[in-house]
Amino acid sequence: MSDETLKKMIANRSVNGALSCATAFEVVRGLGVSPGSVGAAADGMNVHLLACQLGLFGYKPEKKVVKPLDAVDPALASAIRSALENDRLPCRSAWEIAERFHVEKMTVSAACETLGIKIRPCQLGAF
Repeated sequence: MSDETLKKMIANRSVNGALSCATAFEVVRGLGVSPGSVGAAADGMNVHLLACQLGLFGYKPEKKVVKPLDAVDPALASAIRSALENDRLPCRSAWEIAERFHVEKMTVSAACETLGIKIRPCQLGAF
């Protein structure tokens, strides 16, 4: 897969110079490339990433829409803490935990908000 193919797909899928996180992952799956390569290509094209599926960036008027949970299931909290790297939860791990617990991705990020845990790095390289 060439860089030009990747750039063409990003250009075709972006709207007003922006690409949502979900659409970026459609490009990942469609081309069989890494999320980081899609994020880097978008950045190089000055295409902004929007609507993080964890609710952490790219929303208006607030940049971040995720809110803390009232309470975090102990099993979920344990899974999150077990997946920490350098006291942070990688985005990829947050997605895996959401799948394992059959919850929305934003539920995992909301649990992190409650637990005071930062999610980094982003799979697309946005943060």
